[in-house]
Amino acid sequence: MSRVMLEPGSSYGEQGKQAHFSPYAFNGGTILGIAGEDFSLLATDTRLSEGFSIHCRDSPKTYQLTESTVLGCCGFHGDALTLTKFIEARLKMYTHEHNRTMSTGAVAAMLSTMLYYRRFFPYYTYNVVAGLDEEGKGCIYSFDPIGSYEKESYRSAGSASSLLQPLLDNQIGMKNIDGAKPVPLSLEKAIMLAKDVFISAAERDIYTGDGIIINIVTKDGVRTESFPLRKD
Repeated sequence: MSRVMLEPGSSYGEQGKQAHFSPYAFNGGTILGIAGEDFSLLATDTRLSEGFSIHCRDSPKTYQLTESTVLGCCGFHGDALTLTKFIEARLKMYTHEHNRTMSTGAVAAMLSTMLYYRRFFPYYTYNVVAGLDEEGKGCIYSFDPIGSYEKESYRSAGSASSLLQPLLDNQIGMKNIDGAKPVPLSLEKAIMLAKDVFISAAERDIYTGDGIIINIVTKDGVRTESFPLRKD
């Protein structure tokens, strides 16, 4: 006959408490990447939050990796910092060994292998790489948590991606519009579209807000623009 052992001071009417620990946390953030004929842009918000608390209102989630490549990384901020630190180290090793800068396509392939290496304990991050390809055309690479990636013309990721992506499909991909065909996108229109979709997302998603950082990649390098969002 089995016996139930009780701790001192406890009774049969009390329920035990199960300890719970998660190595992950979700700190929010949204990423938007758009590629044009001779440019690409990567936009992220600047809010760093957890639950109903805002930890920081000025926390950009874009990381310039090379003169023609930018990474957007959000999700669990601890994993984002760790991943970007390892990427920067790998880029320095490549530069010293080959005496040249890694291309955008090579950066995307390297990131894929780094994510797949951690497939049994994945980085809790949403990743989008933006830059120029070997022909000088804009390119966007999106990733899943374990390294599968795809080259695209536009992509959103993060907490408000479900709000941004349908609008991008409609305005850039011309999907669900009878008789409409995709047309080349100018840089000015891409910047205005990025601002519009983030303004809309900030109205619905509590993890997106405070400001937008837009990194614009052209043959002349990377320049940055900022735009305020609602702060509540």
